[in-house]
Amino acid sequence: MSKVVARPLITVYNEKAEASGTSIQLPAIFRAPIRPDIVSFVQQQMSMNRRHPYCVSEKAGHQTSAESWGTGRAVARIPRVRGGGTHRSGQGAYGNMCRGGRMFAPTKIWRRWHRKINVNQKRFALCSAVAASGIPSLVMSKGHLINDVPEMPLVVSDKVQEYKKTKQAVVLLRRLRAWTDVQKVYKTRRFRAGKGKMRNRRRTSKLGPLVIYGRDQGLTKAFRNIPGVSMISVNKLNLMKLAPGGHVGRFCIWTESAFQRLNALYGTWRLKSKLKSNYNLPQPIMTGTDLSRLLKSDEIQKVIRRPRKMIRRASVKRNPLTNMRALMKLNPYSAVIKKSAAAVAEARKKSKTALLEKKREASATKKVAA
Repeated sequence: MSKVVARPLITVYNEKAEASGTSIQLPAIFRAPIRPDIVSFVQQQMSMNRRHPYCVSEKAGHQTSAESWGTGRAVARIPRVRGGGTHRSGQGAYGNMCRGGRMFAPTKIWRRWHRKINVNQKRFALCSAVAASGIPSLVMSKGHLINDVPEMPLVVSDKVQEYKKTKQAVVLLRRLRAWTDVQKVYKTRRFRAGKGKMRNRRRTSKLGPLVIYGRDQGLTKAFRNIPGVSMISVNKLNLMKLAPGGHVGRFCIWTESAFQRLNALYGTWRLKSKLKSNYNLPQPIMTGTDLSRLLKSDEIQKVIRRPRKMIRRASVKRNPLTNMRALMKLNPYSAVIKKSAAAVAEARKKSKTALLEKKREASATKKVAA
């Protein structure tokens, strides 16, 4: 996923969505390796830093006088409320299985709520998110409607930063053919599932484009009332907005000054960043990371050998004491021993039979004589 659009120059569009004639070289950050695993991990860790600590009261479930009745009363040994004159007396208390009792393992305030994230890891995730925003297929897979957008990444002139009215921003989005992405936001507005409905988070909707500016000269006031549209300064890029939900591919609209500042902010592979101390872009190890496509390509398939289909059959362990074949493998003379033993047994059987016949004849002769 590190392979990005191989266009060296990006066109700058004016307020009328026409090519202004100015072209900007594609910043090196758009060729950075895209690592969805790092983006997802960093976004998850960052979202933990917004959590508010909570716990139940230390006294909850223990604000009563209760004592166990002990054994021999034909009732459970759970502590029971003392006193009389009310239904509460004699009821179980304290335990998590009791009505009005405390919960099991009451939550504490000293839980590890927040997470420390390596700075270099956060920067790697941010570079990946920016690089993914320049690949149309990834942006479309995120759900953005950019079929009619003239170019990706989309760069507009700095005059847009002077907008102060929402109607100006709406006209610009319509001319850039990005308004369909905003209309999608209107259509996807729905009630939130869960208890967030009770907590001032009643409705949810999909996100629209992200406007990244170099200098705010009224731009935030112009775009802030359009649902789904977010604004952010290029100097304060935030992964939570560039990859909401930990998924890369946010539709970004850049102003010219913001786009030109990226090389100074994140540097290239040859030059270090001018604004971040001793920082270089992450180096991609592979130009194309689609391994399945590489391995199935004609060039590789021609030179590799055929797969070895070795069928390994599981050998069954035979007991030589009960299996003659296994015994003969261990002791070939065992067949002779067995044969001679059978012959001896047969001879004994014959002699025994003859002896019995002789005795029967003798007894029969005695009976006749008597």
